[in-house]
Amino acid sequence: MTISYSVIFALSFLLLIGYFLYARKKQNTPWFLVLYLSVCVVNLGYLLLSVSQTVEFALLANKIAYLGQSFVPLCMFMIISVLCGFTYQKWVKYLLIGMALLMFSMVLTTGHLDWYYKSVELIQADGAAKLIKTYGVLHPFNLIYVLAYFVAMLTVIVISLRRNHGRSQKLAGLMLAVVIGNVGMWVVEKLVTRNFEFLSVSYLMSEFVFFFVYWVLDDYVHVKDIPTHIGAVEKGPIIVVDSIDRAEKIRTILSKLPEGTTLSPRQMDILEGIVDGKSRKEIAATLHLSENTVKTHTGMLYKTLGVSSRDEIYAKYQK
Repeated sequence: MTISYSVIFALSFLLLIGYFLYARKKQNTPWFLVLYLSVCVVNLGYLLLSVSQTVEFALLANKIAYLGQSFVPLCMFMIISVLCGFTYQKWVKYLLIGMALLMFSMVLTTGHLDWYYKSVELIQADGAAKLIKTYGVLHPFNLIYVLAYFVAMLTVIVISLRRNHGRSQKLAGLMLAVVIGNVGMWVVEKLVTRNFEFLSVSYLMSEFVFFFVYWVLDDYVHVKDIPTHIGAVEKGPIIVVDSIDRAEKIRTILSKLPEGTTLSPRQMDILEGIVDGKSRKEIAATLHLSENTVKTHTGMLYKTLGVSSRDEIYAKYQK
């Protein structure tokens, strides 16, 4: 059993190193970093617990695992939200971080108070140490915390699936599979008597899926990947009127990007709206975003394109 935990921890650590070496500069969200760190911490806690010789050391290892577990649901929720096109105000993010810290603080009472665990016993089973726990009054809050995040993830995914956007629906479908897999593993953890923490494997697989979906499939759009036909112009007031269709305009704009420079899917959505002559309010309504969010993405788009206004974008395909 200890060997299994060692392999899982080694894989999660290698994923963390790989993230720093190959993916960190290409990711525009900090939640991936926090997820990779959290999963690594969880698996380190499981490994240390499996080799524990005393109750005190086992409780310390358990706290290390809980430190990561408190943040994994938060990170998964935020990554799924980003992939499905949702953004939140800063105060919401700070509130969620505070809740994660509060959940971890409950676990810190173990060994001192009987609020989270009334009692614990260390046993050896299948070649690894295991804590036998009697839960206290605070433990149900952890269950509510995890279930609330699962519900929140599923809500975001269902809303995304209802949107009439092919790429959003495909991503939401993959995210739905990830969440259902984690829910299933969590239920197994709670209902089935076992000597192995199956969530360690579930978390590791989730990392692989998130990385694949976000970085490989949908994080960046290269010029060579732009289709020859992007679609009909949306209804709305057109600011720029000419005979060039939207697909040709966008191909012309992207062809002028420096080699290796890419646009994120959201930046592509904003660019399409700008090329169509839509106002910020109309783009926000089309993408189901706030105007402030559209403003933020527009600023990032301007920086990538090396422009400071819509007129400069129009000039790129009018020359």
